[in-house]
Amino acid sequence: MASLIDISQTLTSNLPVWPGDTPFACDTHWEMGPTCPVLVSRLTLSTHSGTHADAPSHYDPSGNHMAETGLVPYLGPCHVVHATNAAGPVTVDQTLPALEELGGIPERVLIRTFDNFPHTHWPVPFKAIDADLIRILAEKGCLLIGTDTPSLDPETSKTMDAHIAIKNANMSILEGLVLDHVSVGRYELIALPLKIENADASPVRAVLRSIEDDI
Repeated sequence: MASLIDISQTLTSNLPVWPGDTPFACDTHWEMGPTCPVLVSRLTLSTHSGTHADAPSHYDPSGNHMAETGLVPYLGPCHVVHATNAAGPVTVDQTLPALEELGGIPERVLIRTFDNFPHTHWPVPFKAIDADLIRILAEKGCLLIGTDTPSLDPETSKTMDAHIAIKNANMSILEGLVLDHVSVGRYELIALPLKIENADASPVRAVLRSIEDDI
């Protein structure tokens, strides 16, 4: 049986969220008892809770919502590279050589930036992804870029350069991945977003499978 590597955050009450965004909560709606045979929970959360996919509508007024977004970018071969030593935004020079060592630019690229993922606190600051890197990846046929940070752009950005580069290239985004335990290498990515009408993003259960494993 193929081994799976879970690269998702656990959704808990102490989940860090974007400052001012909706805190995550899971409450009991129906409880087992004499008149109720089941437990049913109620979720309160942001569409950007934990590990998530951005829909184009998040950064493009005319972009598709999550339910309208195609699934192809979220499933298939990918390369994981590390940029934990990057002093600022993750650049072309820091990323392309590592991708070339793995065999070239794949359709999906995941970038680890944290030495230790911040499961219980908001990271200040975190490393953004340089827009030039996104443009180069797109030119090479990349469909999706993923990162362990809350956003491709800096928290204080108002121009959203990385997201605009994604928009112009018609690429897809995963954010909030947990890659501490993932070695540089080639994998299969499985990270399908929920089919939520009118949503600008969706939490995902993201996993990797080594492409050397037998299916």
